[in-house]
Amino acid sequence: MFDTPLTTAFPFFTEEHELFRRAVRRFVREQVEPVADAWEEAGQVPRELLRRMGELGFLGIRYPAEHGGSGMDTLATAVLAEELGRSSYGGFAVTVLVHTDMASPHLWHAGTPAQQARYLPDIIAGRKICAVAMTEADAGSDLQGMRTTARRDGDGWVLDGRKMFITNGVHGDLYFVAAKTGAPGRGRDISMFIVEKGTPGFSVARPLKKHGWLSSDTAELMFDQCRLPADALLGQENMGFYALVKNLQNERIVLGAQAMGEAARAIELALDWVTQRKAFGATLWDKQALRHKLAWRASQVEAVRALVYTTAWRDAQGQQVSREVSMIKALAGTLVNEVLYDCVQVHGGMGYMRECAIERMARDARVQAIGGGATEVMLEEVAKRMV
Repeated sequence: MFDTPLTTAFPFFTEEHELFRRAVRRFVREQVEPVADAWEEAGQVPRELLRRMGELGFLGIRYPAEHGGSGMDTLATAVLAEELGRSSYGGFAVTVLVHTDMASPHLWHAGTPAQQARYLPDIIAGRKICAVAMTEADAGSDLQGMRTTARRDGDGWVLDGRKMFITNGVHGDLYFVAAKTGAPGRGRDISMFIVEKGTPGFSVARPLKKHGWLSSDTAELMFDQCRLPADALLGQENMGFYALVKNLQNERIVLGAQAMGEAARAIELALDWVTQRKAFGATLWDKQALRHKLAWRASQVEAVRALVYTTAWRDAQGQQVSREVSMIKALAGTLVNEVLYDCVQVHGGMGYMRECAIERMARDARVQAIGGGATEVMLEEVAKRMV
């Protein structure tokens, strides 16, 4: 299922997109799926695997050739996210996607030519892994509740505060950090800063243990009188709020595509199970209730995939898609959880066992309705654009 060539299913895809999809799927099948259980135990994706992805051109598909990228579009981003989601290892998928589509775009959109020349080649090659430090314990979807501050000190900056739930936080090399830089009461006066690992005053406060996404390292970060040079400022002072909001559009397309890749793969695994498992003298597939359950979920996944890809195409055309990306995040985050609930159910007791991929995928899916914008927040964003 879900294997119709992109160029057949959607007229705006090119053969280049389809070839890229096949290349990523082959890589996942050969170099991820056979060994990724060990990454779940280790709590991280090996750096050599990420460097290999850089060598294959998977980490810079939206960046220009002058920096080592492929110069592709939002559709290619959605293809990458869906195929990584299909790996069935959500922690691996998000490790890569934070690097490619949630952190490094801040450098591309707002960085000076000197900053881009310094960092982008290593990011694209997988030699430096990056993270975006936006969320805090008391400020997730509400960016204006941020408490981390940065103040001018001589010809540089001093950063103070803590960040929470930061993917790639433990083993990252480069962090794009959001901090308040305006006067008290000016909630949107946020600026972005480039912080390198090893900067004095910056430390990993603690690695975090999670319900799912076990192979992605996640951390709380601490900035204690962290001194940064003047050129650590990324973009314009006090304009970081708008940079964060802008990149959340891309992030929500990516998370929606990843979720649909996970849902599609779960349905395929469930089909394999119900067509072989026998009960009461017949296979589970012979039970109409189960057939219809999976048919209904497959129909929903195809519908949301179409919204994801159409929105990605519109974004690539420069169209405004703020409403649609919020719809995607709400729909995909909810649907992947519903699909995995049903897939665990049709697996019966085996679906509750750690040795079953569906059990892991169900744990991984839960955060899709939270991270990148909780479903309730997304629905409010849609509602604001309805009148």
